[in-house]
Amino acid sequence: MKTLKEILYKCRIRRINGSLEVVVDEIIFDSRKAASGKVFVATRGTLTDGHNFIDEVIKAGVKAVICERMPENIREDITYAEVENSAEALAMMASNFYDNPSAEIRLTGITGTNGKTTTATLLYQLFENLGYKTGLISTVRNKIHEREIRATHTTPDAVALNALLRAMADEGCEYCFMEVSSHAVVQQRITGLTFAGGVFTNLTHDHLDFHKTFDAYLKAKKTFFDNLPAESFAVVNIDDRNGPVMVQNTRARVKTAAIKRQADFHCRILENHFDGLQLNINGHEVWCRLVGNFNAYNLLNIYATAVMLGADEEACLTALSKLKAVDGRFEYIKSPSGMVGIVDYAHTPDALLNVISTINAIREGKGKLITVVGAGGDRDRSKRPVMASIATENSDLTILTSDNPRTENPEDILNDMRSGVSPERKRHCLVISDRREAIRTACTMATKEDIILIAGKGHETYQEVMGVKHHFDDREELRECFGIPRKED
Repeated sequence: MKTLKEILYKCRIRRINGSLEVVVDEIIFDSRKAASGKVFVATRGTLTDGHNFIDEVIKAGVKAVICERMPENIREDITYAEVENSAEALAMMASNFYDNPSAEIRLTGITGTNGKTTTATLLYQLFENLGYKTGLISTVRNKIHEREIRATHTTPDAVALNALLRAMADEGCEYCFMEVSSHAVVQQRITGLTFAGGVFTNLTHDHLDFHKTFDAYLKAKKTFFDNLPAESFAVVNIDDRNGPVMVQNTRARVKTAAIKRQADFHCRILENHFDGLQLNINGHEVWCRLVGNFNAYNLLNIYATAVMLGADEEACLTALSKLKAVDGRFEYIKSPSGMVGIVDYAHTPDALLNVISTINAIREGKGKLITVVGAGGDRDRSKRPVMASIATENSDLTILTSDNPRTENPEDILNDMRSGVSPERKRHCLVISDRREAIRTACTMATKEDIILIAGKGHETYQEVMGVKHHFDDREELRECFGIPRKED
């Protein structure tokens, strides 16, 4: 437990009413968790404003409130601290409450549109293989060395994030690799953290439902690099035209990575097959079990980051060759008859094109590519027709289907996707709203030499319809269609 004075250290406070010696045993920003001993931070969310619940949390026993505007009714037995920005204060307070755990671990943040999960997860794998206790914070899972904790967000809220980092520090973790989402930057979830380094993968159109414009989305990513300390490093993909922009104002030591041009860390793809990649990284050849050009970039970023963190280069190359693919990322499933299915999380236009281009390059025109793809509800509508266009123009047959419709009507989403299908490709496109039926139809239509790509959900084990999550796993559905017994899952 700490006093309010201790946990408000470095917070931008306008004024205080009451004593700062209030003892705090927990920081909350959800009014439903209000109780004696907790400090309530009134943050402004996308749907609700915590300031509207101040009276309610006080009735529940809260003795200290942090807010951006003082309430009209001030109680003398309650401490109020008015701050410049509640979300920023929440993050600083969480870091102080948990004794600044990020300063005890070499924390590296990975940001970009695509490749964050793979890069963070494989860095975790690599450093564990090198013998270090390591932490992971990702979309798929969070890990404290060998202990796994279920992930609910790409980047957890500030309190959960610092609690997780404290548990890692207490466990003896020396490194942590963390996905940094654009939402987390804008919502100040990572404020107050000490980063040893940052990695930029790429930037394409996504999350415009939240950011509204691409410039705002870019600025959110760039802010992460703007705030890196001088003693940290930044690994940036300069094959992406936004790469140099990311590090224009950073104080960190910048190291470039590229495949198409000269860079501090350079990679050439020597061979690309369904069973792996043969790469030349900075003059060293290495065979990796991951597939595709996009994974060559991921592996290059992983190698560059490991070297910047001081790992031995030869040991890194050996560790790279042992890395295993991340769940739901180009996950390769083969039927007993030889038919190939690939499940991938690709849910942005760029990611979908990368996966399809990789498949087409490897198959070299043999057999057909059948792509099953949808688009999420309550998200950026502008990418729906683009994804449908990419799928239909680059696949022999496309089945448009439901993804996670959330609170939208699936037919409305499919109509948006239909608008991206050219007249010439309409006869090569089916629309089947039921995702299970769409996958089964693809398997029924496929022959031995064909490849079935099921895109959009990857590792997810649910389908969200009208706000309710139902169990659904693309990999389970595909294995069932292939006649692979459940025990092999």
